[in-house]
Amino acid sequence: MPPVFRKTGPPMTPAEATLLLNDLTAIASRAADAIRARPAATVAHTLKADQSPVSVADEAAEAVILDGLARLVPDIPAISEEAYQRAAPTSLPPTFLLVDPLDGTREFLAGRDEFAVNIGLIHDGIPIAGVIAAPARRLIWRGAAQRAERATDHGDGRVGDVTAIHARPWPAQGAIATVSRSHLDPETTAYLAKLPVTRAASGSALKFCVIAQGDADLYPRFGPTCEWDIAAGHAILVAAGGAMTDASGRPLRYGDLAARLRVPGFLAWGDPARAAV
Repeated sequence: MPPVFRKTGPPMTPAEATLLLNDLTAIASRAADAIRARPAATVAHTLKADQSPVSVADEAAEAVILDGLARLVPDIPAISEEAYQRAAPTSLPPTFLLVDPLDGTREFLAGRDEFAVNIGLIHDGIPIAGVIAAPARRLIWRGAAQRAERATDHGDGRVGDVTAIHARPWPAQGAIATVSRSHLDPETTAYLAKLPVTRAASGSALKFCVIAQGDADLYPRFGPTCEWDIAAGHAILVAAGGAMTDASGRPLRYGDLAARLRVPGFLAWGDPARAAV
């Protein structure tokens, strides 16, 4: 019987958020199964109003996730990218979930392995737990309450080889900045030109995972981004010892319906000391 989580009152405790991680991991693993069952070479897809693609793999993964969350935490609303396009909510309680069932659909359709399943738990505007699955790589990252982990995804909700991960201090040389393969904007390019970093392009929220496990140092993006694209990665990065702010260095808040659940930009750091500079 899963624990009952409150939607109002004081902030959710770290223990409460951690209780959910194994179940959220299992849901993400099953969503990854649904994506793997629909190879990119054969999957049908269409373009949404913003000209971004959506495929039957997105829809299949979303169905698995929303069904799993409805069973696990029926009193906590889940805002999923594809469902939001069909019917946007008019209000949100303090506790809710943000879901991107297939983050990086362009990469998926192009035959790359840089796509992900994102599930983030928000309380009082702050991501407090997150799970990211990489279906093509059979890996899962998760984090809450100052503990982040990477695991091998064995499918059907099962994981193994669970290993604690930690972000690294900013290196004296050889710093690496992860950047979007499909959405690199001029302002981000100009920002990076002022820093002594090597760029590594990738798709989806996997960029957060690379920083959380200590293999990169910075992920900047100054273009608008949907909250479901970054909430899970934000939670994992902070749990691994990193930090994330808006593009001006202020705390990021989630659940802004007036902005259609979009943030104007962000900076994700492996070393929190750099975020304070």
